[in-house]
Amino acid sequence: MAQYGFYVNTDICTGCKACMTACFDRNDLEVPEKFRKVYEFGGGEWTQDGNGAFSSTAFTYYVSMTCGQCDDPACVKNCPTGAMQKDPETGIVDNDKEVCIGCMTCEKVCPFGHPVQLASDGKAHKCTMCTSETENGTPDPVCVKACPVRAIEFGPIDELRAAHGDTCVLGDLSDATGPNVVFNPHRDAAKGGVLRNPLEVSHIA
Repeated sequence: MAQYGFYVNTDICTGCKACMTACFDRNDLEVPEKFRKVYEFGGGEWTQDGNGAFSSTAFTYYVSMTCGQCDDPACVKNCPTGAMQKDPETGIVDNDKEVCIGCMTCEKVCPFGHPVQLASDGKAHKCTMCTSETENGTPDPVCVKACPVRAIEFGPIDELRAAHGDTCVLGDLSDATGPNVVFNPHRDAAKGGVLRNPLEVSHIA
């Protein structure tokens, strides 16, 4: 099996959301449906000294995320009908729309809240790495092709980890399910920061 995954270089991501927009268009989604989300983190402040001069410790960085096609996906383990399955050849997780009943247990148990209930049919849908395109010879999913700074790469996760390391930056969440994604942390990531766009990346709104 060749487990596929993503590499995301958050140190060069500009937060333009071209990846998210391309995914939205390719999958014919409706607002607020999203398969890929761009999280904005920020912190620090501007301060003024006694002479009126300003200095800044402010920072902002972005993290583009979608389904991790996990090694041990909670959605698969908890789907009551068995609709959600992990492909043995590619490691890509998807669900059988003929079996899915739209209960959204998959979304509730996913640490990343990824599967999305589409208004068009009331069933669970998700990122499948543009399978229909990549199977026909197109080398990359649309999110990868849309990124103007090449911050996202797609391929066998072993190759991505060999090239970029195995940093996941998702903490205990990654320990629970083993997402197949590698992040290059932003230079300011160690400073922390708070999520600046919670409504935009919410799986509800």
